[in-house]
Amino acid sequence: MCCNRRGQTAGHYRDLGRCIGIIAAMATAKTPAKSAAKGKKPVGPKPGEYPGKIIDIDVSSEMSESFLEYAYSVIYSRALPDARDGLKPVHRRILHQMADMGLRPERGHVKSARVVGEVMGKLHPHGDGAIYDALVRMAQTFSMRLPLIDGHGNFGSLDAGPAAMRYTEARLATAAMAMVAEADEDTVDFSPNYDGQLLEPTVLPAAYPNLLVNGGSGIAVGMATNMAPHNLGEVIAATKHLIENPTATLKHLMKFIPGPDFPTGGELVGAEGVREAYATGRGSFKVRATVEISKITSRKMGIIIKELPFTIGPEKIVERIADLAKAKKIQGISDIIDLTDGKTGTNVVIELKNGFEPTEVLEQLYKLTPMEDAFAINAVALVNGRPQTLGLKELLQVFIGHRVEVVRRRSEFRKAKATARLTLVDGLLKAIIDIDKVIKIIRGSDDATAAKDALIKSFKLNDEQATYILDMPLRRLTKMSKIELESEQKDLKSTITALTTLLKSEENIKKQVSEELTAVGKSFATPRKTKISTL
Repeated sequence: MCCNRRGQTAGHYRDLGRCIGIIAAMATAKTPAKSAAKGKKPVGPKPGEYPGKIIDIDVSSEMSESFLEYAYSVIYSRALPDARDGLKPVHRRILHQMADMGLRPERGHVKSARVVGEVMGKLHPHGDGAIYDALVRMAQTFSMRLPLIDGHGNFGSLDAGPAAMRYTEARLATAAMAMVAEADEDTVDFSPNYDGQLLEPTVLPAAYPNLLVNGGSGIAVGMATNMAPHNLGEVIAATKHLIENPTATLKHLMKFIPGPDFPTGGELVGAEGVREAYATGRGSFKVRATVEISKITSRKMGIIIKELPFTIGPEKIVERIADLAKAKKIQGISDIIDLTDGKTGTNVVIELKNGFEPTEVLEQLYKLTPMEDAFAINAVALVNGRPQTLGLKELLQVFIGHRVEVVRRRSEFRKAKATARLTLVDGLLKAIIDIDKVIKIIRGSDDATAAKDALIKSFKLNDEQATYILDMPLRRLTKMSKIELESEQKDLKSTITALTTLLKSEENIKKQVSEELTAVGKSFATPRKTKISTL
């Protein structure tokens, strides 16, 4: 997700290589201390030559510590997603800040530049380009299996970049609300932002396994991650099965998740590579374009490309096929027309010459063009703050543990809130019986302290109840209905009882997690797009 363009990835490696080379050279260079030990005159300022305190340090040690600090920052704060919510810090900050700005699905879009500015100024002190790139990706239907941003305007295509942030608009998608909801109910921890003036969540509540559903990629220092997107309905079914059967094997889970499901469709080839990736966290397989072989004129056959492998655009395919045909490396192609548009999707028509077998030409296209592309899974994510390579079952277990903790904390928060409100309602019910006496006590008291003490003594209230009655405007106190208060009291007691029962055992909490996953699946699950071939 961080370096999703191959040019950026290559550039990153070149810069890293130069950096490591410099460090190695400096680490092996002779320091003044080593030179002096051999009887040579140390290189550097003479004592007293410059004012202030000069401290001799070992260059190799300093560079090693500095580079490790840099590597730590890249790994934990930029490049790798958290296994719980499947987000890197920049994506998490964008979603949290947009929720804080009130950019909900039922409200209007705002300029993307405004969102980027808020995120950069409050939470993410890095370049605006990196923030906007992350925002754009979360809005692209061809990049995300379940987009988290509802974009308005030109958010790019597989062959072209998006418009500038001043031209596009954004708001949270409906699916994103399931990621950020309940964050204000003490469900997750918050930590200070970069300048310590604000707080930001260390992880989002995440009502579904986002890391598996939307995948992601990133390059850190000494490690990288590349996760494939999956079908939400299949992932939820597997998660619920694992909740009910903690000892379920990979074979059982793969009955629910047979393989990745890319937003661009295509045909997955190589189930063995998928199985290896699910078992070990690493594996590769091939994805083929989906095609139709049919007559395009009364006399000529053609190959029509309907879906392409993940991240492959039609322009790249057309250019490659044209070059191969021109160089006569592929025989039988008379013309190629790109009819792709934003409404009908991919539609590339390859016209064949008479006398050529379409299936033979198609095999050559798979072999020589990106119509068949390899996808390598390297499932590295942060677990308890440490990078780990995770298989399918481990990824689901981390998410289940996260949701159990979220539901437990949310239930404790709601129970405490309901209990506090019940205490106030009980006090109001005592006072509402004789409202005239309450008013008389308040009017006859010298000050608030005396009034509170008199209320506590007369109605057997506690300090919190008496303070609440005193702080309440008289017009509200006189308009309160005993029936309404008794109804609220009954509802609060029922809520507290239900939450107490839920918190009694982890099995009850897991059952609640499973029920909430079912609701998410009903709201957002869609049919599988990527076909799985047994070839």
